[in-house]
Amino acid sequence: MKTYQIPFKSTGFFSKTMLHYLEQNSKIKSFYNNFPSLDGFKNQIVEKRNSYNSETRANLFSVLTEQYEKVNISEETQTNLSKLKEPNTFTVTTGHQLNLFTGPLYFLYKIISAINLCEELAIQFPEENFVPVYWMATEDHDFDEINYFNFKQEKIRWNSNQQGGVGRFKTEGLEEVFSVLSNHFGTSKNAVYLKNLFKQGYFEHSTLAEATRYIANELFGKYGLVIVEADNARLKRELIPFIKEELFDQTSYKTVLNASEELAQNYKVQVNPREINLFYLIDGLRERIVLEDTIYKVNNTDVSFSREEIEEELEKHPERFSPNVIMRPLYQEVILPNLCYIGGGGELAYWMQLKEFFNKVSVPYPILLLRNSVQVLTEKQERKLASLNVSIKELFLKQKDLLKLKVNENAEETVNFNEQRKFLEEQFVMLRGVAKKTDMSFIGAVNAQEKKQLKGLANLEKRLLRAEKRKQQDLVHRITTLQEEVLPNQSLEERQRNFSEYFIEYGDSFLDALKENLKPLDLEFTMLVMK
Repeated sequence: MKTYQIPFKSTGFFSKTMLHYLEQNSKIKSFYNNFPSLDGFKNQIVEKRNSYNSETRANLFSVLTEQYEKVNISEETQTNLSKLKEPNTFTVTTGHQLNLFTGPLYFLYKIISAINLCEELAIQFPEENFVPVYWMATEDHDFDEINYFNFKQEKIRWNSNQQGGVGRFKTEGLEEVFSVLSNHFGTSKNAVYLKNLFKQGYFEHSTLAEATRYIANELFGKYGLVIVEADNARLKRELIPFIKEELFDQTSYKTVLNASEELAQNYKVQVNPREINLFYLIDGLRERIVLEDTIYKVNNTDVSFSREEIEEELEKHPERFSPNVIMRPLYQEVILPNLCYIGGGGELAYWMQLKEFFNKVSVPYPILLLRNSVQVLTEKQERKLASLNVSIKELFLKQKDLLKLKVNENAEETVNFNEQRKFLEEQFVMLRGVAKKTDMSFIGAVNAQEKKQLKGLANLEKRLLRAEKRKQQDLVHRITTLQEEVLPNQSLEERQRNFSEYFIEYGDSFLDALKENLKPLDLEFTMLVMK
């Protein structure tokens, strides 16, 4: 098996925000705390140790122990659960929605990044314990985002009209999904394993949260992964002081709005805060809490509270108060002895809007780590790349740029007018100089003529390139087919494909290859060639 690593920048798929973060650009430094380096983790350990109290730790251990009572827990996960009682134990967390059958490939990459980082930190800091955590987004209510997965460009969808937090959804009615899945998967040994995994996950567990926990535990329990279901009254009780501040002072709105305005000067802002960043959550319902005059209302319902009533409701039923995208990170950092959050580029970008909020409420802001990203190649695809003389980096070029490059490399006469364009621009520089000395009113005419001439040259270049592509149509077809095979829809496959495609082909060796080769602290994009 071969691996290659290339800079994230070379793929063309990562935002300016993330590239500047990885470069530790001065423009973005004020929006994060410790950087994901060994020195950064050393500092983060001290910060978290000084802020995380023993009562919160004991409550976490008690709740997780209860949540795992009905789970076939591995020895490794049991060991990590026990370690969570110890004051020298810290977590590395990643979170993800409850996508049907794990959803896109990067679900795996997130979790393996967390597992491998914990192993690396254990080597570097032998006096401490590190536990990988998967935070299930059970309180999410956007079912349309999670009710499907793709298999060989076919969408396998679960239709349901249930409402509210998706973790509470009943798994009834998935027989039709299983029937479609079975037809697609085939009858190989690996396919049978996956079908049994689906059946045991969704047919033997009553809720989507329980099913997702089962599947994630089956895939990653041997590595000691701990799975957190935060839709829990005892865990939410830890958040009560912060929920009160949110309801009565709107601290997150003020601080995140300020940080977002600063961030927007150079980067795209991912989320916009609301005055109250909480939902009201009961079975079948998750709706925003809004403040109108002095009354707290649950959006799209007749439910409302006075200040005193909502405070009483919070004390009696903290589980009914659900954090949105702004408050959820705080909830995580309050209840876990967490050092680092591992996420995709979009996730980390919105975390960067939150540092000022964390500082204001005196909760340590975690290290942010861009998850591993992987492009899988087969040996056959690697050989095709070599025969076409396409390098790994060139594979990520926009298709029109890649074809132009390779057609030119193979043309008898290069279709590239860069020299002519440069010569033309130099002539118009001279003409502008003449115009300035004679009559300034001619400057506009000179500029217009330059634009016209350059446009004509570009059109001529495009026509000649199209003609050359027709001459080399076999090469063009082979390159186009290969690139679209590797990068479906001209995007990273990790957002398009489900792990089942590779598991059916390679079985456990696929997961083993990821575990062996993903290096979270290398901060580079991984190309993995499977035999």
